[in-house]
Amino acid sequence: MKKIELVYRQLLFSRLEKKTGVMTQAALARDLHLSLSTVNLALEPLRRMNAIGVLQRGLVVKDVKKVLYYWASLRNIDKDIIYQTRSDGSVKKIESEIPSRAIFAAFSAYKFTYKDVPADYSEVYVYADGNEIRRRFPPRAGPSNIIVLKKDEAMGRYGNKVTQAQLFVDLWNLKQWYAKEYLLALERRIDGILA
Repeated sequence: MKKIELVYRQLLFSRLEKKTGVMTQAALARDLHLSLSTVNLALEPLRRMNAIGVLQRGLVVKDVKKVLYYWASLRNIDKDIIYQTRSDGSVKKIESEIPSRAIFAAFSAYKFTYKDVPADYSEVYVYADGNEIRRRFPPRAGPSNIIVLKKDEAMGRYGNKVTQAQLFVDLWNLKQWYAKEYLLALERRIDGILA
C-alpha cells in the first residue's frame, strides 16, 4: 500500500470503528510514522472534494463514502500480492491452517467479522509473511486459492483484523463476481453506522 493509503485507513478507522471525528494532521503523522508533508499530500484531494473539513484545531471526516470511494479507486490490491498458491483443501480447512499472526482479508475477513457469508467463495486472502504461508502451503500448479498480501507495519495497530474501510477497498478491487455481494453487504453495514 502507498503511504497516503495509511492516512485514509486511519481517518476511516477513527470515524467508523472509534466513532471519533476530529483529529490533527500532526497526530496522524506521529501515529503513522509519516512526515507531515505526506499527510498533507494525502489530505489535499479530500479537501478539494469536500470529504474532510479543516477546523481550527484539527480536521473532521465530513463524507465517509467519498473517502472510501476515493481510496478504493486508488487501491491496487494486485501490487500487494507477495505469494499465491493452490490447495485442494476446502476454504474452511485452509482458513483453519492459516498461521495465527496472519490477518484475514476479503471474504474470510467478512465472514469472521460479521458471522455471515453473502455468497460462497473459493479464495482465502490474508495479510501475512509470505515465507510463513509458503512453509504451510508450498507452491502448487493450478488456479490460486490462497493469496498472501503484504502486511504493512501500521496494520498491527488495529488488532488482528482488517478495518472496515480496508475490507471495503480490498473487496472493491477483487475480480470475482461474488466480491460484489460482499461489498453490497458491507456497504449496508457501513450505512447503518453512519445513519
